[in-house]
Amino acid sequence: MTRLNLFAPDVRENPYPFYAALRRESPVCQVDPNGMWVVTRYDDIVSALKDTQVFSSAGMRLATEPPYLKRPNPLSDSPILADPPRHTQLRNLINRAFTASTVSSVEPHMRSTAARLADELVQRRTADFISAFACRAQIRVLVQLMGLDPSLERQFVRWTADMVSVGTTSPDDHQRHDELRQTIDEMERFMQELLRSRRDRMENDLVSSLLRSQVNDAVLTDKDVIALLLLMLVAGLETTETLLTHMVLILAQRPAWMDRLRAEPALIPRFIEEVLRFEPPVHAVMRLTLAETELGGVRVPAHAIVALLLGSGLRDEARFQDPDCFDPERRAQASLAFGHGAHFCLGASLARAQARVALEELLSRCRRIELRAERLEWNSALNTRCPRALPIEVIAA
Repeated sequence: MTRLNLFAPDVRENPYPFYAALRRESPVCQVDPNGMWVVTRYDDIVSALKDTQVFSSAGMRLATEPPYLKRPNPLSDSPILADPPRHTQLRNLINRAFTASTVSSVEPHMRSTAARLADELVQRRTADFISAFACRAQIRVLVQLMGLDPSLERQFVRWTADMVSVGTTSPDDHQRHDELRQTIDEMERFMQELLRSRRDRMENDLVSSLLRSQVNDAVLTDKDVIALLLLMLVAGLETTETLLTHMVLILAQRPAWMDRLRAEPALIPRFIEEVLRFEPPVHAVMRLTLAETELGGVRVPAHAIVALLLGSGLRDEARFQDPDCFDPERRAQASLAFGHGAHFCLGASLARAQARVALEELLSRCRRIELRAERLEWNSALNTRCPRALPIEVIAA
């Protein structure tokens, strides 16, 4: 039997029929590239996410520090790449700084930004939604959270694109290696200077809150804070941008929902939850097995790279009725879209707020959003699945 290649063009375009076949026939199995293991059923994914002693996040640091870098990557020290008890300690300290009030404090800026970008979309009428709205909306929120100058927007977008490509760059692309090392050097210098300036003068922003955070005698080191800020830039931008993009793509494909949501705005949160289930912003999470284990009736060897396919688990027939139907009125919710257990996403509430505010501002200005591409080209990252561009035409309300 030929192994499934997750990066094959037909799989990238629509992976869900392939996932369904794996759930039926080989729910835990090896696939290409490189014979990695995949887990496709909801319950098995949850079991792996809970078992941090066998399915290690820290083991995946290798993906952020390929040999060609020849230097540490500050992103490797982020909580997403730590196991308990280190992860627990970091999480407790971060939770002191990243609270519900953090999200509420930035919502007015989030709304004014979304309103301006939506107005620009209506004026332009045609645009790539990702570059014109999704990316700009999220990066401006992150800049505001950190108390930084808005002029840094383009620089942050470039840094993010470079950091995302670290694990997928060819070992033979030496020019690209030099560019990525330069980006990491730039980011580290910028973040170190930012922390020095905040220590000299604390402000009412997330950076200052992280520096002040303390639980008993434990505090975050500069290395910890820099890693978290870089994680917010890289993971926060990519995942929220993906959520906003899929939200608008689904509205373009199902225009009746624009009328329905305008008439019943109370449905907006449930609509967003169904987007999270139907096209989760994090499509897969990676783990490394620290010991041989059994999952779904299959023996998985030690030191195996395992992809927990959230995109498959959230279409699992055993968990969701008629899972390939987009139905915001279904009762089952998509909590798995932001992970589960110890590594549940810190930015989940921020992403949901961003999606809600963006949708409210778009609905107030746009009668229809129409797709202007016969076929979309999809990205080649395993952890996210998103079009490289989303050409749309906006019909004003």
